[in-house]
Amino acid sequence: MIEGGPASPADDGRLRREERLERILDLLADRRRVSVAEVCAELGASPATARRDLDHLAEAKLVLRTHGGASSLAAGGFERTVADRAGERTAAKRAVGRAVAALVGLGDAVGLNGGSTTTEVARELARADHLVPADGSAGVTVVTNALNVAYELAVRPHVRVELCGGTVRARSLEITGPPARAFLEELVLDVAVLGVDGVDARFGTTTADAGEADVGRAMAAAARRVVVVADAAKLGAAGPRRLLGLDRVDVLVTDAAPAGELAEALAAAGVEVVVAPSEG
Repeated sequence: MIEGGPASPADDGRLRREERLERILDLLADRRRVSVAEVCAELGASPATARRDLDHLAEAKLVLRTHGGASSLAAGGFERTVADRAGERTAAKRAVGRAVAALVGLGDAVGLNGGSTTTEVARELARADHLVPADGSAGVTVVTNALNVAYELAVRPHVRVELCGGTVRARSLEITGPPARAFLEELVLDVAVLGVDGVDARFGTTTADAGEADVGRAMAAAARRVVVVADAAKLGAAGPRRLLGLDRVDVLVTDAAPAGELAEALAAAGVEVVVAPSEG
């Protein structure tokens, strides 16, 4: 049981502090990461109360405090592999993938970085009938620095795959380093589709690794349009490395409408938000 002080007058009629803390830990056990907005929605607490509760749990060494929320110690203590994340929120990621595939046209050159969400984008590009030419030729070119994305698409006759060279990171299966960046600097892409670890009003889009962020920026710089893909769990969250400011993002594809400060920041930056329809 977590020790907590007496409930404040503002908490009358709501969950007591001890109950809120237990509920937050339950949410983190299920989701691994929560935002302040999620805590407010789940517990009926104010943003100030949610932040105090997260701060209390962080001081007790029960969670890791992050920008805009918190993560479980298991999620924050080490970077999880792409395989670890593959089974999480799969329906949402598939919906995002379908929405992104609909934005890609026949003959487009598409950049795809690594991650569980961009893997679903790759699978939807492989399934998209409108990207299959009648003559059986390649209908879309995918440039990627992710080994698993290349593997998903290499056997598809209508997809031409170009893979960056460089050093492979085992946890993400992404290729990073100067060769990957130099390769991308020579290209012109119609669209870059970037998976991220968080989308934050202040810090923009973020990721876990400096090398991955470097390659992601090079991919964005090579593209006419930048599409960021992030399921709702990543909205309002921030990873340890900055990728792109919101002003560099053209489209955000997600499975739930952003709210509050993030929604205002996206609108101010002129980011088009596409909310992917859920399955069923």
